[in-house]
Amino acid sequence: MVSQTEPELATKALAGLSRYEGAERVRPREPKPILAQEEAVTLRDYGGTGAPLMLIPSLINPPSILDLDEDVSLAGAIARMGRRVLLVDWGEAAGRATLSVADHVETKLVPLIESLGEPPALIGYCLGGTMAIAAANLVAVEGVITLAAPWHFDGYPADARASLERLWSASEGAAKQLRALPMEVLQSAFWSLDPMRTVAKFASFADLAPDSAGARRFITLEDWANEGEPLPCPAARELIEDFFGSDLPGKGSWRVRDAFVTDGLSCPVLHITAADDRITPTATTPRGQSVRIDSGHVGMIVGSARAKLHEALAEFLAE
Repeated sequence: MVSQTEPELATKALAGLSRYEGAERVRPREPKPILAQEEAVTLRDYGGTGAPLMLIPSLINPPSILDLDEDVSLAGAIARMGRRVLLVDWGEAAGRATLSVADHVETKLVPLIESLGEPPALIGYCLGGTMAIAAANLVAVEGVITLAAPWHFDGYPADARASLERLWSASEGAAKQLRALPMEVLQSAFWSLDPMRTVAKFASFADLAPDSAGARRFITLEDWANEGEPLPCPAARELIEDFFGSDLPGKGSWRVRDAFVTDGLSCPVLHITAADDRITPTATTPRGQSVRIDSGHVGMIVGSARAKLHEALAEFLAE
């Protein structure tokens, strides 16, 4: 227990947590116009000119991480690179309750890509990158960039995989009744990967000036991390049993639209990884050209390391 081993840190973390819970929230950014729609799933237009580029977020947590605020918006940065930016919004889980991860690719993502009339570049974040690779097996795309995306799931530590399987075993019955795995269950799995980091970040927040830009961004980011739609039950089962449990993608045994999908794509690919990533270790990275950034899983998107990310993206897209 942190309270026993580091009481001062624990006290400061509790103070930070209390301030976070009572902080005034900034009004969320207005959703962008819908360009195309597949039932609950929409494709939102984030502006820019030039060839289309589709941002694909994870099914876990809201897509707002890719447009968190004006200063750190990845969507905005790419639009300034001379691309028309389109962001997939997965919508409410109730409208996707029967879909596995593969179903999301086949019945939602691929039709949205095809609706554009020309092959877009795809940028997928976390599980969104895994799905981008699968989609590129099924439909023509200009290229694929993944950001902290897993493909070889046997690259996760064995104890982390076993812990996730135990969590699923304890939650599966309730998930089937609810038709979804609640976000809180998934969040507990993320926290367990590095509990001290959670304590440290709230302790650091306690030291920030309440009205500072850093404090406001911390609140927005932490709200994002604790929000999000539940994961549809078929998607949760496939993710935990077939991906983490059996590493079907890494073994070339993941089927989407009755075909085995592979990370050996014929289009240009770039995989950008975070060196200090606890959510997606670099050992899980897909095959192909890769760039490693000195950052964490989320910091590479919204932290100071984003400058390196934007530089790598601009160079690859220019080619």
